[in-house]
Amino acid sequence: MLRSTFAHIDLDAIAANYRAITAFVAGESPGGSPPSVIAVVKANAYGHGAGPVARALEQAGAEMLACADIEEAVALRTAGVRAGILVFGAMSVSDLGGLFEHDLVPTISTPTAARAVEAEAARRGTQIRYHLKIDTGMHRLGFRHDSLRQTLPELLASPHLQLAAVYTHFATAEDPEHPLMERQRAAFDGALATLADMGVPPMRRHAANSAAMLRDSRVWFDAVRPGLLLYGVPPPPLATTVLVHPAMRLVSRVVSIKGLRSGESVGYGARYTAALPRRIAVVPAGYADGLDRRLAGRGHVLVGGRRAPIVGSVSMDMITIDVSDVPCAPGDEVVLLGRQGGEVIDVREMAATIGTIPWEVLCRVGTRIERIYNPAEAF
Repeated sequence: MLRSTFAHIDLDAIAANYRAITAFVAGESPGGSPPSVIAVVKANAYGHGAGPVARALEQAGAEMLACADIEEAVALRTAGVRAGILVFGAMSVSDLGGLFEHDLVPTISTPTAARAVEAEAARRGTQIRYHLKIDTGMHRLGFRHDSLRQTLPELLASPHLQLAAVYTHFATAEDPEHPLMERQRAAFDGALATLADMGVPPMRRHAANSAAMLRDSRVWFDAVRPGLLLYGVPPPPLATTVLVHPAMRLVSRVVSIKGLRSGESVGYGARYTAALPRRIAVVPAGYADGLDRRLAGRGHVLVGGRRAPIVGSVSMDMITIDVSDVPCAPGDEVVLLGRQGGEVIDVREMAATIGTIPWEVLCRVGTRIERIYNPAEAF
């Protein structure tokens, strides 16, 4: 049985976005072979549903996907994904058996992780290919770019670990005014030179997330790693000429309409009191579905192709909207995210309304929200 609130996920749009990104980096490459595209599907494909999205990307030509941890990667394999899978996260706290049993590519970002993966590979009598992460200024995971001569020799000498690529991650790619990205780019170039001086042969390099890819072709290297842009959302405040389309449309229904007299309030905390008689509609979607409580009194939804403000508190399972000027009836569609008629509420608008980022809005779409895929997926 389908709940009144659910998400339409357009897999054709995601595939088209992947192809548009691939064409963009191919057409704008400064020279040589264009970079490949590592499609990022971590956090349940940014709320869109990792299995169906990963299969759609694979069918669109993606040869490598990336996710946060081994558990996410195993779920992709279980869903039938055969493409290469890069695991971003820390290795030392995971069940390393999954790397070998499911043909995954680990990130080695600490000496502890290197020793753990080496020991597991030795126990199994096999080699495993890995990507080396360099910390150029994010100061999370990664070998410090200025200490490689001291920290890498043990890893590079590991007989069961085969270096396949090296990468870094930018901390401020979405902020064109911040100088850190340029410092990180220079630090990564220096780290690559250090590796060459240490006798490491040339290997694949990658650094650019969606924002960095849009900002600076110098950081495309051999592969780019789009995440948010794959789902049709340019990272704010950036704009893009890459023709991408949002892939999620979050919808619900009007379940009740009632009058509110002057001076009466609605919802928990009586946070909204009508100054004049109003017509209020109840919509069965709340913070348990991923709607932020800060939308109360700030956000809008679409009904009949028109905007209706959210009034009163966002509760666990319901919101109330003011439809005094919007003709509607119980059963009518309500769009929380997406287009209806000539109006649209996109994820960037919703994020700006509540003072957060689009990544959080998408990833918070709740687990009880059923995803309906177009075209329909066979499970």
